[in-house]
Amino acid sequence: MNAVDTLRRQLTWNDWANGEVVRSLRAAGDAVPEARRLLGHVLGAERVWLARLRGEPSPLAVWPDLGLDDCEALLPELRRAWDEIFAAGDATALSRRVTYRNTQGEQFTNEAGDILAHVVLHGAYHRGQIAAAMRAAGGAPARTDFILAVRQGGLDRS
Repeated sequence: MNAVDTLRRQLTWNDWANGEVVRSLRAAGDAVPEARRLLGHVLGAERVWLARLRGEPSPLAVWPDLGLDDCEALLPELRRAWDEIFAAGDATALSRRVTYRNTQGEQFTNEAGDILAHVVLHGAYHRGQIAAAMRAAGGAPARTDFILAVRQGGLDRS
């Protein structure tokens, strides 16, 4: 498997895991506002990084105030956008340099592949925080392990 296929697979897992979190928050009756706030951040940050890759302004803040319905509505939009990124991509696309400004206005340049890896790792980090918040509130957090997605066919795009 090449680097493009690996990142595509990881972003597919990221999308699957975000959907699992939405389902667990719905099952909990959205009773853990901190978990929803963190999920909103995961999705808002994904949208910001997507905009940076495209060289456009983001319609969302890094920490948007999103309800659970808003989070759920973002999932197919992000899924389509990541699919579009990979539709024309090859290994050289991952080394493309992307210049952007962070939320403090500082300018940086990174390779597209590093940005995509960051999106995946950032989501995993915060989903761990979401699971901890759910447990602390007595809820059942989503199981979002990569290998579970593989076993359940969550990485298959049909």
